[in-house]
Amino acid sequence: MEILKGAASSARIKEEAASLLAAMEGPAPKLAIVRVGERPDDLSYERGATKKLESFGLRVQSFAYPADISHEEFMDAFAKINRDEDVAGILLLCPLPKQIDQKVVAAAIDPLKDLDGISPVNAAKVFAGDPEGFAPCTAEAVMEVLKTAGIGVRGKRVVIVGRSMVVGRPLSMLMLKEDATVTICHTKTADLRAVCKEADILAAAAGKARMLDESYIRDGAVVIDVGINVDENGALCGDVDFQSLEGKAAAATPVPGGVGTVTTAVLARHLLLAAARAKAAVKKA
Repeated sequence: MEILKGAASSARIKEEAASLLAAMEGPAPKLAIVRVGERPDDLSYERGATKKLESFGLRVQSFAYPADISHEEFMDAFAKINRDEDVAGILLLCPLPKQIDQKVVAAAIDPLKDLDGISPVNAAKVFAGDPEGFAPCTAEAVMEVLKTAGIGVRGKRVVIVGRSMVVGRPLSMLMLKEDATVTICHTKTADLRAVCKEADILAAAAGKARMLDESYIRDGAVVIDVGINVDENGALCGDVDFQSLEGKAAAATPVPGGVGTVTTAVLARHLLLAAARAKAAVKKA
């Protein structure tokens, strides 16, 4: 079984990013990471994203707010970040606390700065196949892993386990754009195992530790594990029982070291594209 590590995809994107950055005038684009509270997973992602983007030669500024901040106070602060001309892109760490209406925030974010596809405008563009819309970074990272490995999806049967707007649904649109035949599964799917076994490419994004084992995989299938979970022993693991795939799957991504490592590289590329589009718009005006 071929292990599809994310390092190769990340390195390829870094080369593309270097070319984009070299062609730009002025200071490097800046990312604003917006965090409410101090959830461990948010802090971990913030550290990882900051380290990755700075390694790409990009600027990062974090904006952290207390977990009990009111909706009105947060919206006022967010509006200032949204208007800041020095900020080329925004990464909002979600979910937000219950007192903040996440839908209102998503609708307020400048679509041109929305690097992780939470804006309804960008979601609509992704569903319409418009390349100007930023897809969620994790969904796009899945496509990058396949691209780097030389695994085409045209005409393939793709099964996605998970229907969130963060991964499952936008990933299905990216797959359809590349002419795959897509089935989305969820908790109400009848005989999930049988549906999964029909897949040439199986993408697991359900958020449940090791819920899929070799009995869900057809011989020679490609398995992309998007899940990041902590098991009963405190170990990081995916939605797939990776060890059980040996001798069954043709290729699979590990957790950690797979799709997750590519997500922040995609974020860096989105930041550069957003900055380039903003500068082009100013020149055109």
